[in-house]
Amino acid sequence: MAITLVDPEGLPKIDVYRQVSIATGSKLVFIAGQVAWDAGGVTVGEGDLAAQVERCYLNVGAALAGAGASFDDVAKLTAYVVDWTPDKMPLFLEGIARAAAKLGGTPVPPATLVGVAALDVPEHLVEVEATAVID
Repeated sequence: MAITLVDPEGLPKIDVYRQVSIATGSKLVFIAGQVAWDAGGVTVGEGDLAAQVERCYLNVGAALAGAGASFDDVAKLTAYVVDWTPDKMPLFLEGIARAAAKLGGTPVPPATLVGVAALDVPEHLVEVEATAVID
């Protein structure tokens, strides 16, 4: 593996991600922000944050596979959520858990969640981008 995930001494342990990723691979893979579109460009889960998070993570997984990578190779994830408030966290985590069940593992690289006013399409509630490192 080109990525080692760690929680350094002195930083809190967060269940859903690690604080640091150490990359030793030789190729960087940048995945564009993925929204809740199916392969035909139709929005999945309109109005349903958990369903859209799940689809975003599945789309990131498909993009990674297309580059010869997987979530094990992800050094950093960033999620942009429309009208974010902390009470939405259970739905966000539910979407990740549903995607993880389909992907066969829980993605835990360092992650950042950013609240935004809007995304490119009004039906989109979330967008997820990734950076991976492969050998």
